[in-house]
Amino acid sequence: MKLRKTISLILILSLALGIIGCSSQCKPIYTGAEFDAYTDQLFVNEVQGDSLTLNYTIAKPETYGITDYTPTFGTYTLKDMKEGNKLTKKYLKELEKFDYDTLSDSQKLTYDIIYKYFKNHICSDKMLLYREDLSPSSGVQAIFPVLLAEYHFHNKQDITDYIALLNQIDEYFKQIIDFQKQKAKAGLFMSDSTADAVIAQCNEFIAHKEDNYLITFFNERVDTYTALAQSEKQAYKDQNKEAILNSMIPAYEFLIKELIALKGSGKNTEGLCHLKKGKDYYQYLVRNTTGSDRSMKDINKMLDEKASECLVNIATIVTTDPDIQTKLDNYYYPLTDPDEILSYLQKTITNDFPALSNVNCTIKAVDKSLENYLSPAFYLTPQLDDFEDNSIYINHNKKYDLSEIFTTIAHEGYPGHLYQNCYYNQQKPSLIRHIMNFEGYSEGWATYVENYSYSISGLDEQVAKVLSNNSIATLCIYGKCDLNINYYGWDLNATKEYLKGYGIKDENIATIIFNRMVQEPCSYLKYTLGYLELASLRKKAEDQLGNKFSAMNFHKFILDMGPCQFSILEKHMDQWMAQQ
Repeated sequence: MKLRKTISLILILSLALGIIGCSSQCKPIYTGAEFDAYTDQLFVNEVQGDSLTLNYTIAKPETYGITDYTPTFGTYTLKDMKEGNKLTKKYLKELEKFDYDTLSDSQKLTYDIIYKYFKNHICSDKMLLYREDLSPSSGVQAIFPVLLAEYHFHNKQDITDYIALLNQIDEYFKQIIDFQKQKAKAGLFMSDSTADAVIAQCNEFIAHKEDNYLITFFNERVDTYTALAQSEKQAYKDQNKEAILNSMIPAYEFLIKELIALKGSGKNTEGLCHLKKGKDYYQYLVRNTTGSDRSMKDINKMLDEKASECLVNIATIVTTDPDIQTKLDNYYYPLTDPDEILSYLQKTITNDFPALSNVNCTIKAVDKSLENYLSPAFYLTPQLDDFEDNSIYINHNKKYDLSEIFTTIAHEGYPGHLYQNCYYNQQKPSLIRHIMNFEGYSEGWATYVENYSYSISGLDEQVAKVLSNNSIATLCIYGKCDLNINYYGWDLNATKEYLKGYGIKDENIATIIFNRMVQEPCSYLKYTLGYLELASLRKKAEDQLGNKFSAMNFHKFILDMGPCQFSILEKHMDQWMAQQ
């Protein structure tokens, strides 16, 4: 799981109309000469929408003309969401004033991406109350502690801003609860089981108040700053502890109390499609989260075909290698230490992936208070102007088998998220593209290279192929559940029957899978469909280019394009193939 900015980028802030210098009535046509200034100003306005986005995006705001800003989490109200969609429609009209033919190729790419991005976001206009940012694994309450722990401290002002943010979290959570009450009034509140999972996660985080890890970790970080006098360090430590104890922990206690009070108001215990506009909202989520324009029917078919293909591949290996079962019963990864795996992958991928200048990565452990609710590992995206230092978190919860962490490190590190993000930053793309979230591309890429990593893991070749095919088949099965529970209306019994067909007969496991899809719609589909889209593009390139196909060149094309919608990626790949 790649943790991006916690505040949704659906809300686009006001852009000064002076940048295009004309009233809406005169409808002028602008050229490429004005386009970069327009998108750069859009970036500057948007990145200041909340301090987490600002801090996680750029290290030196003054470089971008940002010198006067107030620490804030932003706002979380239905009114602001509606206003955000109005502004997005306005930006679409402004984009249409540019003469597309005068744009350079790179400007046309940026134009296509942001225009489509805006068009998709306004599709949620009548369904804003369907939005859910409280969920057991990826909700605001789950990722805030991690994002705050990793808040970048480049100077004293950053530390001061951070403490100011901590003192605002109670107000931000009140806004979230007000929104949840509006959802409840509209019959759209979460199920009791989902609420219980969120409540349990909150309780675990605040269980040890005086030694909460945001206190101990902050103290450790401040102690490393040689530019601070001892008295300054102690003052910051005291301010941080006071903010945690008097603002942040009470904010979580408030969230718990209010969610308990709201329990029972959520009548739907099944997928999104059982709500009035649930099917429409799920379609919006799929387009927005995966970046794919495929219909639900086509996605369903794609999932079935790939799962079947993978199982046939496994069956073929089983029938041709009489020792395969023994090998599968006794295999082990030669490398299990995360740092050693990172170093190995960094050196080994150079034959198939373009060079990346040296960057650093620190492996960190997920705090015990968060272990039960976070993924086995995750990567935090770096600042665009300071991407040399990176962090990957490893979850040491006993439910995860870290002896098989090799492919996970490939997903999060090289040639996965870390590699892709740092490579993209080195290309110096248009600033606006840094704050557009394309999870289908990013998770699809990370899943694609995770699958690739089996072939360089040091495992027996046939074992690696079985594990690789099993991994993709499993993703397709989960993706199928995600889609069919939330769009086609599978209940728990239908889900159990489907899973039995793939040998998953444990009803407890089936229930866990069902609940996860209900709690976090589209959570699995972004990985699965993102991978399938990239795999489909590769097959198309291999089929059309024949012996001209090069894995290195294909990967370079995908990476150079950067995160975007798959229809745009395919359009440009057709042009790329014509030049090979």
